[in-house]
This record gives sequence, C-alpha cells and structure tokens, in this order.
Amino acid sequence: MFVDTKKLLLKAQKGKYAVAHFNINNMEIVQGVVAAATKLKAPIILATSEGALRYAGMDYLYAIAKIAAESSSVPIALHLDHGKDLEIIKRAIQKGYSSVMIDASHEDFEKNIRLTKQVVALAHGKGISVEAELGTIGGAEDLVSSRNIIYTDPAKAKEFVERTGCDILAVAIGTSHGAYKFAGKASLRQDVLRQIRQEVKVPLVLHGASGVPQTIVKTAQKYGADLSGVKGVPDAQIRTAIRNGVTKINTDTDIRIAFDAGIRKALYAQPKNFDPRHMLASARELIQAVAEQRIKLFGSAGRR
Repeated sequence: MFVDTKKLLLKAQKGKYAVAHFNINNMEIVQGVVAAATKLKAPIILATSEGALRYAGMDYLYAIAKIAAESSSVPIALHLDHGKDLEIIKRAIQKGYSSVMIDASHEDFEKNIRLTKQVVALAHGKGISVEAELGTIGGAEDLVSSRNIIYTDPAKAKEFVERTGCDILAVAIGTSHGAYKFAGKASLRQDVLRQIRQEVKVPLVLHGASGVPQTIVKTAQKYGADLSGVKGVPDAQIRTAIRNGVTKINTDTDIRIAFDAGIRKALYAQPKNFDPRHMLASARELIQAVAEQRIKLFGSAGRR
C-alpha cells in the first residue's frame, strides 16, 4: 500500500537527496514513472492535481495508483497536489492518500495560517501528512496560476510552520509553473533557500521545477509541436537546491511534453495506425525515460 510521505521525506532529508513527485493523469503516466522508479530502485510520490481529478476522477486515479503501489517493489506515496477546494481535500483524506497539500499561498498570511491549520487538524486525525505553501511562484499549469513571484520570507516561514503544524513546506525561490519559466537566464534564489533551511526543520518542496529537457522538446518539435521559447530549471540549479535542503521536487511539465512527443512520433511513423495502444505505448516509453533522468538528478536512485 502507500507509504507515509512525511517519513519518506525525512529519510531523504537525512540522506541529502530529493524524492521525485510526478503528477499523474492516466494509467500510462503511472506505468511510465513507476517503471522508472522500479528500474532505479527509487522511492517516488504520485500526485493528483484538482485538474487531474476533474479529468479522470478520484476513484479511477486512486485505484490505478493503489494497484501500482501494491505491485511495486519500491516505496510509493500518493499526494494531493495544490489542494484549494476543501471538499476535495476532505475526500482525499477519507480516501486514504498519504498526504494532501493545502495551497492557500494566494491568501494573506493570517488566512493562509487559518486554512492550513484547519486541514492539519483534519489530516492528522487520520495519520495523513500536510504540505502547505508560503510565497508564490510564477507561471500557469493545470488550475494553478500566478503572475508574480513572491519569495518566501525565512522568518515568516518559521512562524508559519510553528503556528500551523504543517509537515512539509513548499517554498518560492524563483521557480515557475509551466514550460515557459524564464524570459532570460534561469536563476533561483539559493540564498533565500539556505536561510529558510536554517529557520525551518520540516522537509522543503520545489514546485515549478521541471527541467524541460531539450531532447524531448526537439522530438516533439520534429513531429509538429510548437514549443519555441520553452525553458526549464537547469540541472545544476536543482543539484544546488538539493544541497541547500530541498527534499521533494515536483515534475509535471516534463511528463506532459514527453507524452506529447511520444504520441506525435507514433502518429507520424504510422499514419494509418489508429490503435491507441500503440500511440500510448510510445508516450509511456518517453515518460519512463524522462522520469529516470529526474530520479538520477535528484540522487534518489538506489534509495529504496
């Protein structure tokens, strides 16, 4: 069954690596990322956003993730990503997720604390971990968007964690949702991250940290995608963030681009083939390759 997210991340914090969080929308994505984790003997977190739940339904995605966890040889947690709707958060808690995120980062400080405390009380009663967010990251993805980046204040982060009792904290240091993360040179505020790590003891999370690998982008473009100007977080900055205390890194955009590239490639290679299994198998193969690259980058390979 699913493992405890908090325990998974505390182990990573002690071992100075990060656990890969992959957003899932269907069976092939789950199969691809779980195959990568199994091959590399790495723990992973499967995550459903509210948008994914609208698309596929909580029951379907929970069942797929549950089968993956029960049949896998590696630790797998199930997480609700960017929970804003309290009713969806309550359903995830009742369903048996490993952890839930309450994203009230768009609210003022006191209201963020109040909403987070409410979710902590609900989740902890069921033994479920809670991720919260302080500060905002830019960009748009799924149902989450923000025009401005507001860096997490280290002193406020300390107060926030102490007052809410949250188990995991997502921080804003310059990352951005989506594939168009940076207009110029990518630069994360590692100095802010180091200060937060000094003030806060709970595991830290990077959202909007996809790498947007150019090999996959070029494959998608070769077969018709228009992805001009896409740019992700460089690997070197991710490694530095892990050294500075990040223990969970979310990946969604990279998986989407891999899925798109795989489908386009399959359709181009066999235009008369209308069997969805062949198209989806191609997507699943590229998803696995991207997931393997992320797991290796995060240092979690062999940490089963």
